[in-house]
Amino acid sequence: MKNLIKKIASLLIICLCFSSGIFAQNTKTIWLDDLPIKSFSEGIPSVSAKTNAGGDSIRMNGKLFKHGIGVSSTSVLSFFLDGHATKFTAIVGVDDKGVKDLPLKFYVIGDRKVLFESGEMNLGDEPKTVKVNLTGIKRLGLLVTIEEKGFNRSYSNWANAKFEMKDDFIPKNTPNVDEKYILTPQPDKKPKINSPKLFGARPNSPFLYSIAATGERPMSFLAKNLPQGLSIDSKTGLITGKVAKKGTYLSTLTAKNAFGEATKELKIIIGDTIALTPPIGWNGWNSWARNIDREKVIASADAMVKMGLNQHGWTYINIDDAWQGQRGGAFNAIQPNEKFPNFKEMADYIHSLGLKLGVYSTPMITSYAGYIGGTSDFADGKITDSIKNNKRAFRYVGKYRFEENDAKQMAAWGVDYLKYDWRIEVPSAERMSSALKNSGRDIVYSISNSAPFANVIDWVRLTNTYRTGPDIRDSWLSLYVSAFTLDKWSPYGGHGHWLDPDMMILGNVTTGSELHPTRLTPDEQYSHVSLFSLLSAPLLIGCPIEQLDAFTLNLLTNDEVIEINQDPLGKSARLVWENDGIQIWLKSLEDGSYAVGLFNVGDFGKTPESYFRWGDEAAKSFTFDFAKVGLKGNYRLRDVWRQKDLGSFKEVFKTNIRHHGVILLRMFPSKN
Repeated sequence: MKNLIKKIASLLIICLCFSSGIFAQNTKTIWLDDLPIKSFSEGIPSVSAKTNAGGDSIRMNGKLFKHGIGVSSTSVLSFFLDGHATKFTAIVGVDDKGVKDLPLKFYVIGDRKVLFESGEMNLGDEPKTVKVNLTGIKRLGLLVTIEEKGFNRSYSNWANAKFEMKDDFIPKNTPNVDEKYILTPQPDKKPKINSPKLFGARPNSPFLYSIAATGERPMSFLAKNLPQGLSIDSKTGLITGKVAKKGTYLSTLTAKNAFGEATKELKIIIGDTIALTPPIGWNGWNSWARNIDREKVIASADAMVKMGLNQHGWTYINIDDAWQGQRGGAFNAIQPNEKFPNFKEMADYIHSLGLKLGVYSTPMITSYAGYIGGTSDFADGKITDSIKNNKRAFRYVGKYRFEENDAKQMAAWGVDYLKYDWRIEVPSAERMSSALKNSGRDIVYSISNSAPFANVIDWVRLTNTYRTGPDIRDSWLSLYVSAFTLDKWSPYGGHGHWLDPDMMILGNVTTGSELHPTRLTPDEQYSHVSLFSLLSAPLLIGCPIEQLDAFTLNLLTNDEVIEINQDPLGKSARLVWENDGIQIWLKSLEDGSYAVGLFNVGDFGKTPESYFRWGDEAAKSFTFDFAKVGLKGNYRLRDVWRQKDLGSFKEVFKTNIRHHGVILLRMFPSKN
């Protein structure tokens, strides 16, 4: 009997030891703020480790937290755990420097199942404890949702957030291994002219138009009926000069090689409006950020030609923030810093390739990267080291303004494009608009970022492109917010004033972290290029051009897609139908046809699970009823990405649309 009691007691002790973890498998703690957390974020504002989203200490209800992740607005953090984690714990709530009466919700989602939901939380609410079992979970999502109202301080925190791991596995980014399927066929050896059919310039301004043409080289070029003052280089296809007289001029372009010739009509309008089609080119920020220099800019221009992008109409080479030095020179204007010697020589070289040069500035005292801006609190406009080292404190428009100085200097260098970046208000926008128009050179004027919709009539009046939202990130959330919500802006896009969702997030990008392949899936990338083209948005590549892979290059060189973007009618697409996770965007084209995008957005944002990629997403069968979008009768349909005629269809077209993918159609009215 005594032995039996001893055995029972021993078993009880063993059970207690297991339940208390004494004999449990060793685990490893990984704090989220020790991970490169920005690489896991798919939200638009950046996330912060060990601070709130504003860079201050994490505090909730007066309590300080040394560990944690600070986020802002709607926040999506995605992790690939592959079954190696055992537990996630955190304390969640609104940061003490957040916004009052702005409710938000926290979610923890594992393999499509909601594991934790906080309910509505407001500033001042008691933080809530999260304790979630992750045994067997492969993909994990941390989500904060908020009713976006334009607040800058919608700060919330995942305080003391950590994983318990059963081994040495480190959480990874969600895999993006979907097949990079190529749809667009290679160009024919025969010539095909791809440059815009419409081009505008002001009287007596330097004129530069490059005939973009695919086909076997060598190739010769001809332009008939050019207005007086212009001439063409028959070897390069560059049309240059100046036109004194206002008017509309119709010219015929010809490209010829050993395999044949191609012609295209070009309408040249000499008047008060430039940028008659959306700008198309490259911007350096998402490639190199503050590390941009002269060598990288020239390498990008050379790569634009070497990769053949210029023969599909890609034109602008735009330097973003971090080129600026001090004021000086003949105009007391912003001069380049030591990274950009011989600035005029660089501009001339870029022009010799048939490309155009853009620069960045701001009406604030300091730029977002901390360089000199277009105003100052000092009469000479200089910037001191104390200002540079405290750049956030000088992000406002100063007492002394130098728009005319800077515009004249840009014109003297031969700048063709200005990105003007600040929290936009009308007076600063108007001053620079006037200065550029009086500079003696056509300089496309692009304002950034988050132009208030309430002033859209002013942006149409003053600018050539206007940023409709915040900086874009390479995530479906950011793309969706930046582009799929722009229907209200569409009526205000047109000749000389294009709505701008920001740079393209293709290839290798540096948005929010180190240079890395875009996190958009191949399907999302097709949707990205399709919608930007339908919207008549500027197309500005944001990746190092020389690093383009075959898939991304193919995305950027479909001339029928670019033709939709550059259509002379200048209409932006409208969202004409949305139901059951499908959006239809419709754009009228100059020849009477329509461009139509059928997008499978997957009810994004309607459930917590929809914010994340789970790896099991499926295509959706869809019947496109023409009448539901106002199109009656028969149409000849063409698959634009495949450059393939699909035949004539009466009233409906049935297809499958991949998750977050698109079917891009050109619809031609047909009698039969």
